[in-house]
Amino acid sequence: MRHKRQGKHLSSNQKRQKKQSRKSTPPAPRTLRQYSSKSNKFQETWDSVAHVISRIRDGVSLQKASKEFGIAPSVIVKLGRPALRKKKGRYVATKTDRLLRVVTTLGAKGKKVIATRDSRQASLVGGHWAAVQKYLQTGDDADLLKFKNKRAIDASGNRHRFLTNLEELNRQASAGVLSFESMYAGELR
Repeated sequence: MRHKRQGKHLSSNQKRQKKQSRKSTPPAPRTLRQYSSKSNKFQETWDSVAHVISRIRDGVSLQKASKEFGIAPSVIVKLGRPALRKKKGRYVATKTDRLLRVVTTLGAKGKKVIATRDSRQASLVGGHWAAVQKYLQTGDDADLLKFKNKRAIDASGNRHRFLTNLEELNRQASAGVLSFESMYAGELR
């Protein structure tokens, strides 16, 4: 006796359409070189995906977060799939992810653009920028001292030391090297 297979059978036309739709999604960049070789529009979209994932991690819904950044939820799901899970019919962000983020770090030689494939490293860079900004605005270096001897690790495994030397920070700030529009490199274009 034959048993019917569970699931949906696709016609050859449906299979072809499904295969074409997979091809239309550009592959996710995994290195700074791959990211840089993409169009500015793709880079902006990719950066927005990272922002939306962060907002979802903060408890905001996919629809609301994607609306904040002006990007369709379907694009977020397509490009940010590894960082999302469905829970009770709703997309939630995983605790951490390995999506590429291109961020700007601050070291002894000034700003440097790096790519990291670890959301925790991107958060660490963001925390350092917040501590630098707090120090420059208030003179309080307590948060900045937490970054002494810490480093951000990029996608290639290279370590980048955070600037915590107050004299050098003041020098760079007075030279106009520091601005706080965003730590994301794509927004510095």
